[in-house]
Amino acid sequence: MTGGCLCGAVRFILHQRPDHIDVCHCSMCRKFSGGIELGVDADPDQIEWRGEENIQIYKSSDWAERSFCRICGSGLFWCTSGKLGDGEGFFGLCAGALDDLGDLKLTNEIYIDHKPAGYAFAGETEKKTQAEAEAIFAKPTDGGHQ
Repeated sequence: MTGGCLCGAVRFILHQRPDHIDVCHCSMCRKFSGGIELGVDADPDQIEWRGEENIQIYKSSDWAERSFCRICGSGLFWCTSGKLGDGEGFFGLCAGALDDLGDLKLTNEIYIDHKPAGYAFAGETEKKTQAEAEAIFAKPTDGGHQ
């Protein structure tokens, strides 16, 4: 799978195909994405980057960082480890950065207890509260947001 930012300054090849799409409803993810944050789990060691010098990383909480293109501002990924390609922690690519989502299905929603009432997804998804999601990430909270 391939992807990149809006302006093309950052491109990537994902050598390991994700098997589903996740949604996070926390306020930081909504602010980062400008709406609903759709993401795919990824192994940073399976990503080949071009234009890495155009990736800006922002520490958004005590335990997570987000990245975007420093030219066009497109969201690229967020991670708990904070280091591009270090192979540790949780790493999620922004689904919107992928060129083609193919037949990937939305299967998981996290921070469901923070979801605004104004939207809902069709079909069944596995839903986790803030507490359940943070237990998976096993990182300290900064007040409930990634």
